[in-house]
This record gives sequence, structure tokens and C-alpha cells, in this order.
Amino acid sequence: MVRLDKYLSDNAHLTRKTAKHALHRGDVTVDGVVVKKGDVKISTQEVILDGVVISTLGSIYVMLHKPEGYVCSTVDDDGISVLALIDEPWSDKLHIAGRLDKDTTGLVLLTDDGQWSHKVTSPNSDCSKEYIVTVNEPLTHDLVEIFANGIALNNEIKLTKPAKLTIINEYQASLVISEGKYHQVKRMFAAVGNHVTALHRESVGGLALGNKLKQGEWIRLTNKQQLSLV
Repeated sequence: MVRLDKYLSDNAHLTRKTAKHALHRGDVTVDGVVVKKGDVKISTQEVILDGVVISTLGSIYVMLHKPEGYVCSTVDDDGISVLALIDEPWSDKLHIAGRLDKDTTGLVLLTDDGQWSHKVTSPNSDCSKEYIVTVNEPLTHDLVEIFANGIALNNEIKLTKPAKLTIINEYQASLVISEGKYHQVKRMFAAVGNHVTALHRESVGGLALGNKLKQGEWIRLTNKQQLSLV
């Protein structure tokens, strides 16, 4: 059971303050009866706000286009959290499923579903991730095979899983990996004597940014979209 004011803020896109205002105005009914007190407990009752039935939102899945300078952390200890870009009452429930560095842009997934995020981020899930990588030394075509065979990272015993490198131009490539080691993309290029100067995550699983979102924008995923990842 949950308090009525919290139920409204969680499921009707209201803040606690605006939920209380709606209650005081008499805009809310519970099983057909006007209720003005926020501490009424809700379980299976029908809640109506301004004539609209308010149903539970269920688990939340968000795709966001991260700008440079934002941190993938719920604590603003090293800059502004990406959560600051989601101005919704339920944003404080979310955690980040697969982080990006502060200087990296691109697709970030957020959710309140721990099992789903584990499937997305687990090294055993084989959830592919595509990055657009810019480097400061010219790329050579022999790197395609080197990345496909796996790369020995500094302080790592096992090679990385096979990765698909597609050279776009002399200083830029697409890289698809299926694991998420710490700073993996930057470390892979460092292992072949190159330095990443810019990094952008274009896709995760079956989800791609494309032209859907500008930097700083986000959308909630449909069931079909979130299932495409797992």
C-alpha cells in the first residue's frame, strides 16, 4: 500500500506539491468518492484525477542522449548528473544501466528495474554496443582483424571478446563490442598505440539513437523497445 499523494506523484506526472493541490481542490476520487487527504492508503482502489483513471506506471525504461560534461552517476560529485536532464517526479527512482565517461556522448539507458539493467550490462549477456570513435593517429585496415581476434588490455589476463571495427575515415571508426570492461574502448585503442580523442555511443542492443533525440533529450521506452535489448 502507498499514500495517495505519493501514488499520484509516481503515476500522474505530478510533484508531491501539485498532487496535494489537486487533492485540496477536490480533483481526486478514490472508488468514486472525493478524497482530499494525501495520507489515504492506496492498494487496488480506482483513483481518478480530473476524470482520468490513474494507473500504476510499472517499471520505467528511459533512453537518453547524453551530452558531454554530464556524469553517469546518481551523485553530483564530479559534475551534473544525467538525472538532472529528466524533470519528472519519478526520476529519483532511476539508476543508470551502462555508464559513459564524462567526456563521452551518446545513448544512456536508465531504469528502476534491476533485473533488466543486469541483463543489459552483464558481460555474459552479449548485449552489443556500437561506438563512434575518433582517434589522433591514422587508422590502418589491419586493425579490423586485430580487433576481431580480441585484444590484450593492460592488467587483463584474458583477451577482449571479438569486436567489429569498421573504418569510416582515416581518423574515425565504428566499433561494436559485446562486453563492458572499465574504459574498454579507450583501452583497446591504447593497446594498439592510438589515443581516443572523442567517443560517442550510438546504440545498445536493438536501440539506436539515429536522429531520434538531440543531445539532452530523452524518451520513455515502449515494452517492445525495451525487450529488444534482452
